Amino acid sequence: MKNMMRGQPALFKSGTKHMTGTADAVVRNIEACRTLAKMTRTSLGPHGMNKMVINHLDKLFVTSDSATILKEIDVEHPAAKMIVMAAQQQDYECGDNSNFVVVLAGELMSQAEGLLRMGLHPADIVRGYGMAGVKALEIMSGLTCFNQESFTEPKALAQACFTAICSKQYGNEAILCDLIGKACAAVMPSKPSSFNVDNVRVCKVHGGSLHQSEVLMGVVVGRAPDGTTLEVNQANVAVFVESIDTSTTDTKGTVALNSARELLDYSIGEEKLIQSMIEALAAIGCNAVVTGGKISEMALHFLNKNNILALRVTSKFELRRLARSLNANLNLNIQTPVSAEDLGYCSKAYIRDVGAQTCTVFQQGGEKDATRNQHSVISTIILRGSTENYLNDFERAIEDGVNVVRAVCKSPAFTAGGGACELAVSAQLLSYATSCVGLEQYAIKAYADAMAMFPRTLAQNAGLDATQILAKLYSAHERGDSTVGVNIEGDSVSDMRPLGVYDHLDTKLHALKLATDVATTVLSVDQIIMAKPAGGPKAPKGQGHWDDRDE
Repeated sequence: MKNMMRGQPALFKSGTKHMTGTADAVVRNIEACRTLAKMTRTSLGPHGMNKMVINHLDKLFVTSDSATILKEIDVEHPAAKMIVMAAQQQDYECGDNSNFVVVLAGELMSQAEGLLRMGLHPADIVRGYGMAGVKALEIMSGLTCFNQESFTEPKALAQACFTAICSKQYGNEAILCDLIGKACAAVMPSKPSSFNVDNVRVCKVHGGSLHQSEVLMGVVVGRAPDGTTLEVNQANVAVFVESIDTSTTDTKGTVALNSARELLDYSIGEEKLIQSMIEALAAIGCNAVVTGGKISEMALHFLNKNNILALRVTSKFELRRLARSLNANLNLNIQTPVSAEDLGYCSKAYIRDVGAQTCTVFQQGGEKDATRNQHSVISTIILRGSTENYLNDFERAIEDGVNVVRAVCKSPAFTAGGGACELAVSAQLLSYATSCVGLEQYAIKAYADAMAMFPRTLAQNAGLDATQILAKLYSAHERGDSTVGVNIEGDSVSDMRPLGVYDHLDTKLHALKLATDVATTVLSVDQIIMAKPAGGPKAPKGQGHWDDRDE
């Protein structure tokens, strides 16, 4: 009975953590969110610093992409996890401004701590942040300064993702944007809003430099065919999920052979079966096969005899993608009856040496491709680089850039970059705060101060005098030059429009809403109840093979 009289913690099992009240739960949440934002803030902008992350699988990541950083680190605090989830959602839907979500949410939490110490109730702060968020969305929606008009010109699409790539790969933005523009323009449908990001693929090849990267129409598989047929024009492709071989039973059997003739007839029967299946494929016009399993030596012999290109694709995702791009039906195995309608088509299938690696290219772009595969045309960026880390970082930047192109196809409006948009919103929010009555005006002013942190951070990360830069920015914005932002190359402030530095408006609006929502949600929490983690202690890390130890 004594344990039942100890209050609320006695309701839970032993080991449960329980925190309540402003001084305990709310402040701890704020500290966790502020720590997370401080970690990614130095990666904001073109001059953002890289982070070296080693995940739980001992895989190394060297990147300034906040989405990758947050994905690979193991965040345990529940409040910080909410910010991580919001940033991942932003990256999934828009491909850019995931760091914007983390930094703004962390700064809003930091500003809220000062308001709490002043004596404001969390409910007043939440209401003020909600009012400021609605007003900020309204202000930002009116700051459009550029609209994308062309969706088929590679240069126009390259300009659309220029700012997003600059923040991740500053110095390589011209090459990467050119690759993205060419790849996206090649697969752009007649209705741009239906653009599919899966139609742009990346094939990473070790060796060489980024300048040797190129764009090819079609699918590039990073391995050579298994047979002797290495090139096929007007390729009719059959795609199989399982191995190209005769079927075998799950159980073992024993066959008694009494003579050499019986042994010869036994092997000839299997040989004739495979021969008939391969010749049936050749009879319907098939001159290339792709399989997700192995190809037996006997099957490969008859494939070579019939001049059929044979290729193995070990990844089931790549196999499905290849079938979709060729407009081919997936067949289970070679015993399945295959008709001419099941075959895919491409104008040419051939091998190509890229550096030291031999790749197989299923090239598209012929007249028949335009009519038959009009909804499944794929372009592939062959990406060259010296190390695995470089290639992975380039690939992530390209994926983000393609996502930005998709967002631009749905909403073509852009606003000024370089912190100009955020400072314009901050200035108008300060005016809005003075017109409000009640305690909410303090929260609105804090929201405005949080927005002004972006140009300050851009200047600090570029090694500039942030105080001097902000003074020049405020002076320019008071004169009505709302498109003036931080010019990191000129070490001063400039109009962003002649420089072509634009931020996608809809992406920024989405990030602003996510950051406001996660900040108000965390501030609304007054109790944290964490159950004891399931399971016992973790097993000790293995010592490895005895021969690997030097002692």
